[in-house]
Amino acid sequence: MVTTVVFDLDDTLYDEADYCRSGFAAVAKYLASRAGTPPVGLIFAEMWNQFMAGNRSKTFNAALDALGIDYDQQRIAELVGVYRNHVPAIPLPPESEQVLRELKGKYALGLLTDGFLPAQQLKVQALGIEQYFASIVYTEQFGREFWKPSAAGFEKILRDLSSRPENAVYAADNEQKDFIAPNRLGMVTIQLLRPARVHRAACAGPGAAAHHIIHKIGELPALIETL
Repeated sequence: MVTTVVFDLDDTLYDEADYCRSGFAAVAKYLASRAGTPPVGLIFAEMWNQFMAGNRSKTFNAALDALGIDYDQQRIAELVGVYRNHVPAIPLPPESEQVLRELKGKYALGLLTDGFLPAQQLKVQALGIEQYFASIVYTEQFGREFWKPSAAGFEKILRDLSSRPENAVYAADNEQKDFIAPNRLGMVTIQLLRPARVHRAACAGPGAAAHHIIHKIGELPALIETL
């Protein structure tokens, strides 16, 4: 019997691309405030074009090169800091809010998320979702070596919620890292494939695939009822 539902954050409860767009807007505004730089709209457009073209690791470098803006590694570090520490303008989709409200009345809910701590905390605050969760675990608080696929965050949240793995469900998006540890622990895993998801690569490794796949978060409550 399912007693506990644990959620991933990015590209599970909302579209991570919305966060990226918000972050690029903050960085573009920061850069445009400096003399001799292009207008904010042009800077943002180039960053977004780079991101949409698949440049996810050197977005700032490539955009500044294309715009003819001089930079060094210190400047890139500044931009990364602006991106990670900005207050994001990200909406919680109505469907996600409806699911959280429905499930909170039936199960203990937890949130488990990787990523740099200030950024993840600011996302949760901006989405206004703290009220739904009896436990929120930011794996960055344990150290980056405990990011997924480490089992440490899952073990912590199960302890917090006094739940056994076989009675817990984990809903997430990224097959490369999200399901390895909960599968090994004996949790039921569900992959949500949002149309605008950022991470699309499949993982062929053993134990990496989720037990179930859904395409809309609204399908989650009915699926859990069948488990």
